[in-house]
Amino acid sequence: MGILLALVAAAAYGSADFLGGMAARKAALLAVALGTQAVGLIVVTIALALHPELFSLASLGWGALAGLAGAAGIALLYRALSIGRMGVISPVTALLAATVPVIFGIVTGERPSPLAYGGLALAAVAIVAISASFESDGRREFTTAGLREALLSGIAFGAFFTLLGLTRDGAPLLALLGSRLASVSLLASIVVATRTPLRLNGATPLVLVGGALDMAANLLYLLAARIDGLAISAVLTSLYPASTVFLAAVILRERLSRIQWIGVLCALVAVGMIAAR
Repeated sequence: MGILLALVAAAAYGSADFLGGMAARKAALLAVALGTQAVGLIVVTIALALHPELFSLASLGWGALAGLAGAAGIALLYRALSIGRMGVISPVTALLAATVPVIFGIVTGERPSPLAYGGLALAAVAIVAISASFESDGRREFTTAGLREALLSGIAFGAFFTLLGLTRDGAPLLALLGSRLASVSLLASIVVATRTPLRLNGATPLVLVGGALDMAANLLYLLAARIDGLAISAVLTSLYPASTVFLAAVILRERLSRIQWIGVLCALVAVGMIAAR
């Protein structure tokens, strides 16, 4: 059951990314980010009402810090997905999101397996290959639109998962509540300060479904981790770019070069190797 939950979580994460990127092409980036985070807040509030947890200030605090990183990550991701190729952006983001916790573990005394070190090396190769694209005249160039935002987004998400992971022995749902409260508050403050219009211009269904899927994926991941442990669950849920790439290929008819497909494959393998530490 834990394996099944992790696989469903991966599909939900990737689908949420795809829907968020589509919404960001129709409406203001901040409006989409705030909308999806607000929907997630509603979902986790309902989950807590159905499954109450003992109050934990530590879980709430770490969750809030994670939420700040998550807010930055989601805004950067939606920006990247709105201007770049989803089949490129999602794997790059996933790579760094998986790598940051590994680096944190090394700094705090963990010793990754040789498999994880191999994954880090393969990740570097994957990023170079995925970044390879072509100008209209056929010249190769390595500045794929959205790649910079994808790299920063991956780092932010890596911080999110690292901070959230500190609460796994406490109250995980409360931590998710804290993360959403923090991210919604931060994004709402930015929206007010920048006077960003909240009109979604027809993207409302994408925001509603994407926000619900994102939080559902978090909840499914936590349930999977409790059943089968973090290692197995991390390996499976970190494969979420596969669903984003699939949806982009089927719905948007995105076409990548051969070297980029090799990079995507390397990225997915590297994520699994890193998460399997």
